[in-house]
Amino acid sequence: MQGSFPYISHAHSPAAPLLGVRVLSLAQNLPGPLAVARLVEAGAVARKIEPPAGDPMRALSPSWYAELHQGVAVERLDLKTADGQTRLSAWLDHTDLLLASHRPSALARLGLDPETLTARYPHLRGLTIVGDTRDPDTAGHDLTYQATAGLLDDGLPRTLLADLFGAERAVTAALLLLRQAAPVHVRVGLRDALESVAAPLRFGLTTEGGELGGALPTYRVYETRSGRVAVAALEPHFRDRLYAALALPDGADLSDVMRTRDAREWAAWAAERDLPLAVVERLDGRGPAAL
Repeated sequence: MQGSFPYISHAHSPAAPLLGVRVLSLAQNLPGPLAVARLVEAGAVARKIEPPAGDPMRALSPSWYAELHQGVAVERLDLKTADGQTRLSAWLDHTDLLLASHRPSALARLGLDPETLTARYPHLRGLTIVGDTRDPDTAGHDLTYQATAGLLDDGLPRTLLADLFGAERAVTAALLLLRQAAPVHVRVGLRDALESVAAPLRFGLTTEGGELGGALPTYRVYETRSGRVAVAALEPHFRDRLYAALALPDGADLSDVMRTRDAREWAAWAAERDLPLAVVERLDGRGPAAL
C-alpha cells in the first residue's frame, strides 16, 4: 500500500485500522460519500473524482456535503475524455480501493467494469454501490427503494433509509474487501439493505395492530397536555413498574392519564422512576412535537 498518493491526510492514531489505505471514489449523492467519510474516520486517505458539473449532493445540501467531504481531496474530471481517462488511470495505479456508484453499463462504457479493472490494475479492490444487486441497471433512488420494500405510507419518508443503511453496508463490504487479496470486486445494493429494515413489518411486529404497532398500551406514542411522548415499557419489570406508579390496572390504556401532564413533565417523572419514556422532539429543535 505504498506509492505516490498525495491525498489529503489528517492526523490519526497509529492504531487507526485503515491507516495508509488509499481510497479513490467516483460515487456521487449520499451513500458513497457517507461510506468514504466513515473510511476516512478510520484512517484511510481518500480522493474523490466528481463530474464537471459536480456532485448533486452539493446543491441539495451544501452543509451536509461539506461535512461528508472533510478530509477528502475532491477533483472534477470528465472521464469521457482522453485526458480524464489518463488522469484517472494515474490515480488508479496507486489506489487500494475504488468506490463507485454507477450502474454496471455506465462503468463498462468508462472501461471500469470488473473485468477491465482486473486486467489493468491487478492490485485493486473494487466496490460498487448499485440500486439493487438483482437488477443493477434499473434506475432508482431512495424513494423508489423504500416504496418497493413496503416502507412508505401516504407521504414522503422522514429519512433516507436505503441510502443510510446502504452506506453502512458499503463500509462493511470495504473492510472485508481490504482483508482479501486483490484483485476482487463486489457490489452492494441499496434496495438489498432494506431487507433487514423491513423485517419487523414482514414479521408483523410493527404493522398496524402488531405487538410493536399499537397492540401494547405500554409501547405507544401518546398525546400529552402539551406535546407527545413515546412510552416503551416493553419488558415485564418496566411494565409492572409503570402501572404501579400510575396506580392503573395491568393492560389499561394510558391515553387519558398521559393528558394530565405535559411531555417534559412526563419525561422527568419517568427518569425518576427509571422508566423508558422520551419526549417526541420536533425536528426543528423547538420543543416537544404536538399532534
